[in-house]
Amino acid sequence: MELAFKQLGNGIPVVILHGLFGMSDNWLNIAKALSDEYAFYLLDLRNHGRSPHSEQMNFRLMSEDVIEFLDFHNLKDVTLLGHSLGGKVAMQTASQHPDSLNKLVIVDIANRVYRNSYFEEYIDALLEIDLDSLESRKDAENAFLKHKKVEHTVLQFLLKNLYRDENNSFKWRFNLKALKDNLENLLDVTALQSPVMVNTLFMKGSESEYITSKDTSAIHKQFSNCRIAEINGANHWVHFTAQRNFIDVFKSFQTDTF
Repeated sequence: MELAFKQLGNGIPVVILHGLFGMSDNWLNIAKALSDEYAFYLLDLRNHGRSPHSEQMNFRLMSEDVIEFLDFHNLKDVTLLGHSLGGKVAMQTASQHPDSLNKLVIVDIANRVYRNSYFEEYIDALLEIDLDSLESRKDAENAFLKHKKVEHTVLQFLLKNLYRDENNSFKWRFNLKALKDNLENLLDVTALQSPVMVNTLFMKGSESEYITSKDTSAIHKQFSNCRIAEINGANHWVHFTAQRNFIDVFKSFQTDTF
């Protein structure tokens, strides 16, 4: 599958995979801040952003999408960075195709099953929105909140996927039906060929519970050449809530001074 992407910057190639419900735009601020040192490729995963839709969605297929992208653009020795869902795809990619990567950065996710019911609740609330009846983005906010109460920042993150097409009609960029049908796959564990030998950094938000103390021993067993860094002041959206700390740790890892 030919993934949509944004490219900016010059230098060492860094490929970034966003999380569930996200898109390449979520990482633009990081890429702009570091564009003098790195060449960023911000991908839209299948069924997200401007990438093609598919009924099939699992870590193996999504990893193959990434490798197809690297091969098509002749990218070698890249740093592959994945956040949340993108982190699991990055793990799978490093396990199946380690020779394509120089370094691996996993942001606030472990290789275990996550049973977060609110993901399905988000999808159901989004599916309940009658796009044809919307006159404004505010209408979409109100329609969502009738079905699910969330923080304002989370709601804005989800509704970033709402856009107007050439007929000025509201549409979703993500494929909600496919996300709902494949959600169990996306919350599951990845089938790694352990141990993964790629030089790896796990970044954990200090205010997040996605990587717990119970996860650390498994992480070190599955990734034999890895370090775990706690990013102070960060929740699950590490790169957004603690951008400066995130950048400092990322650069230290890239320059082997971490």
